[in-house]
Amino acid sequence: MRRIGSRFSGVRSADSGNQVARGKPVPVAGEQEIRQALLRKRLSALGRRPDTLIVNELGLAHARSRIDVAVINGEIHGFEIKSSQDGLGRLSDQLAVYGQSLQKLTLVVAPRHVGRIMEMVPQWCGVLKILVGRRRGLTFESIRRPSRNPELDRFVLSHLLWREEVQGILADRGIRGSALRAPRKDLYRKLVDLVSEPELIALIKAAMMQRRTWRDHPRLQ
Repeated sequence: MRRIGSRFSGVRSADSGNQVARGKPVPVAGEQEIRQALLRKRLSALGRRPDTLIVNELGLAHARSRIDVAVINGEIHGFEIKSSQDGLGRLSDQLAVYGQSLQKLTLVVAPRHVGRIMEMVPQWCGVLKILVGRRRGLTFESIRRPSRNPELDRFVLSHLLWREEVQGILADRGIRGSALRAPRKDLYRKLVDLVSEPELIALIKAAMMQRRTWRDHPRLQ
């Protein structure tokens, strides 16, 4: 996990992911290379803000799916990478979880996927096309900007909080005794009955910033 911070700035390039340089095919970019370029070239301004959190491989809906990069500030914006080496066979199932769990979603895709992606994803999803330059430098062309997800399920969104975190939040709101020992799903339902969507996002961000370790990897400073 990395703490960086703010808004996104568009980067365009005259080079195309389909171009051939001096008769040689443009090298294929892998997922990790694309992720680093995304963090560096599209999300780097976030590093100057202390109120924004960036999490790599964030598990959603109790790990039913993962999003490659999640930006958490006043909203939760996920970025899913589909390189030219990736297939799209899992995307429908991923979109079902993303649609419940994320306020915004941007697909970061190789040129070969753009047409199919535009057919598959809802209108509220953004699309960035990956461009590979002659010297293998990566940039991104905005095909469609994301908008707010109308399908968000606050109950599923609340699953980003761990059980003990929800218990602490409920205790702060006067919930006591056996009600705090209820099954996890009951705790989540109680929470979403008590707080608005903006409050829930703020609680999730605050809880994540307090975590010293994560279930599957250590926190990065």
